Amino acid sequence: MVDTKKLENLLGKYRLSFCEKVYSDENDDHDLLMEAFGISPMLKRENRQYWGRELGKCWESLVVEVCRDSPTFQPALKIGDDEPCDLIVNGYAIDTKYRLGSGDSGTLKKFKQYGPLLKRKGYQPVFLFLRSDNLPAAMTACRSGGWTIYVGDESFKFIRKISGFDLKTFLIDRKGFFQVERV
Repeated sequence: MVDTKKLENLLGKYRLSFCEKVYSDENDDHDLLMEAFGISPMLKRENRQYWGRELGKCWESLVVEVCRDSPTFQPALKIGDDEPCDLIVNGYAIDTKYRLGSGDSGTLKKFKQYGPLLKRKGYQPVFLFLRSDNLPAAMTACRSGGWTIYVGDESFKFIRKISGFDLKTFLIDRKGFFQVERV
């Protein structure tokens, strides 16, 4: 006979998991890129995947461009079909992430593999995250892979240290300048 109590407990566990997921995804956090483009959390929620992908590419492009004039700048390192980092500057193999929300096993495995690979090539692997609402399991995988992690303001300080450019102030000064949302 099926124990319905166990089934109810199982459903209760998933309910709790779903509630936590909805809560973390429905946050009203802003970041400097959202503010530069005038993107509200409500607009972003209409198509999270699109905005996350596009803001991530924007973040990557900004960091690459800010560092491009460094005498030690190198573009993304390619190893086969993979790019374990977005750029190299001053011995740092830097990968940029807008937000780390994927905890799938393939993604976590890559983070754990790429860190030691970059170290063997003589680089210090560094992640620069813009947002602080990253998936804890994914962040743990990054750390266990030997990555140095900078989040939010720490990322901006690191960028200023390696490039001499204050990207944070640049973005703050352009709040709403590139407005995409109708007001």
